[in-house]
Amino acid sequence: MSAYVRSRIYFDWTLFLPALSLSLLGILTMSTFGQGASLAPRQLLWLTIASAVYLACSALNMQFIRRTPVVLALYAAAFVLLGLLLLVADPVLGARAWFSLGPVSFQPADLAKLALIVLLAKYLSRRHVEIGDYRHILISGAYALALLVLILVEPDMGNAIIFGTVWLGMMLVSGISKKHLLVLGLVGLVFASALWTLGLKPYQRTRIISFVNPAADIRGAGYNAYQAKIAVGSGELFGKGVGYGTQSKLRFLPEYQTDFIFAAFAEEWGFVGVMLLLSMYGLLLARLVQIARAAATNFDSFFTLGVCILFATHIGMHVGISLGLLPVTGTTIPFMSSGGSHLVLEFAALGIITSLARGGRAASRDITANEYLGG
Repeated sequence: MSAYVRSRIYFDWTLFLPALSLSLLGILTMSTFGQGASLAPRQLLWLTIASAVYLACSALNMQFIRRTPVVLALYAAAFVLLGLLLLVADPVLGARAWFSLGPVSFQPADLAKLALIVLLAKYLSRRHVEIGDYRHILISGAYALALLVLILVEPDMGNAIIFGTVWLGMMLVSGISKKHLLVLGLVGLVFASALWTLGLKPYQRTRIISFVNPAADIRGAGYNAYQAKIAVGSGELFGKGVGYGTQSKLRFLPEYQTDFIFAAFAEEWGFVGVMLLLSMYGLLLARLVQIARAAATNFDSFFTLGVCILFATHIGMHVGISLGLLPVTGTTIPFMSSGGSHLVLEFAALGIITSLARGGRAASRDITANEYLGG
């Protein structure tokens, strides 16, 4: 390997290793160990592809992502793809959320999340000192709302909540005032009321009602949440052992490889395993915050914090659903849940952060050298 290639390769083990470990734990949890069809081999292939994407993004100079034409093109592509879903995609489990190309499925919402973070990072990097002006809140909110409405029409309540939370989280880190935050809370309350009346499908209302009283319909709308709580509770302190989760392997727990993989993991690994798992997520999120604080530019900082907020929202919602603390909305957990598009985008986001952080360090060294030389 040439010196030039070696100089181009940069690896942030503090980001990549936790993500890789979480992905492998997910593959181990979804494996059936020969007792029927398993998604584990396919997910291992996706992990290989995602790791290659991370290496490519971290090795390349990704500073071009800050350019306005690139930001707008990425946002426009996400918007168009979400719109096309409603026209050409076939419903899967009642939602038009995936493009299916033979054995491969792609969920444009994953790309749209990254596009929204890039756009908000660009917008706030120039205007965060003026965030007290309500116009910037309205404009940035309109960008997020355009994507959120398309997600709601699919319908995909889980991803719609995530889009809204990412926008709100980035507003908070930009320094939004308490007065504007209160106004946003009132607007959100009105929007939620209108959504309950006009926007939610009957089965979505039923899920929320069953969350309030899951015992009212255990064999119907409350079944998934009830089985998830059984799986988590039956893991006790040390779990039943890898491959011995009865709720998941005997298929009492639906979608245990995607929407309820945390519950399946908790059943096999127990409380101790869950604490280790959450610690790995905590280390990853803490590292992202550390990188954001040391970022060379406002864009780099906002982008890194946006990715951190996205991951934290997914983790909080997925775990909350598995524990019966939130209504069932069909939300994946980063790196662990089965699926290719979200895994590739998650590793790509880490690769972009690694590249931007490397560029920031190089710029800092150049400035220091110029100052030393009297430049």
